[in-house]
Amino acid sequence: MLLAFAAITVPLMPVQQLFVWFWPEGARCLPHLYHRLLARVLGIKVVVSGPLPPPGAALIVANHVSWIDIIVLSAVMPVSFVAKSDIGRWPFFGTLAKLQRSVFVERERRHSTGRERETISQRLGAGGKVVLFPEGTSGDGRSVLPFRSSYFAAVHEARLPIVPVTLAYTRTWGLPMTPRELPRYAWYGDMDLPAHLWKALAEGPLTVEVYLHQALHLDHPKARKGLAAKAETLIRTSLVAALHDRRKTG
Repeated sequence: MLLAFAAITVPLMPVQQLFVWFWPEGARCLPHLYHRLLARVLGIKVVVSGPLPPPGAALIVANHVSWIDIIVLSAVMPVSFVAKSDIGRWPFFGTLAKLQRSVFVERERRHSTGRERETISQRLGAGGKVVLFPEGTSGDGRSVLPFRSSYFAAVHEARLPIVPVTLAYTRTWGLPMTPRELPRYAWYGDMDLPAHLWKALAEGPLTVEVYLHQALHLDHPKARKGLAAKAETLIRTSLVAALHDRRKTG
């Protein structure tokens, strides 16, 4: 698996860098095609429910389970991500995040939030789709942590869609995934990334269900907390239903 990953990834990295420098539209689309191919090679089946957002800008807000979320969401549509600043300093994977035009934020520094919100706003203003994980960290795949509303303020245009997305890890080898099996794919806490990546790839085929909910809109700048709470409720309810239904029918 790792050899296949390297064989696909390494040759495309300089191509994507050239696109970032000289062809923004190509830089937006190539990661989408790359992750669709990568998901197939790694045995990740992505099942999408709900309509895709129309072309143009959108803020995608999703629950965060694993590094696998990046592959899954990028395979669904062309996106860039809001990521913690320390990810940009990681060897190799930090470079991949930069090539996908990630917006790096210092989540623990309040004084930098305004500048980072403006960077996200500029990306949205240029017509891009930006993924935000409002929990601020990844979870165990069985629950949703409270959403942080601060980065919702990056949305200045009332007509810009804010699309809640639920990620549910539901099957492995075609069988319903049990709570005991979820940590094999969910990456959270102090789990070591290289070791987790190696073990997850060795586990075999995985099914991730992606539920695209109806877009929300920020009617008033001060309504971001209520909007974040509504998105959180939609995603939490959908996740519980997805996991319960798969175990019940399996």
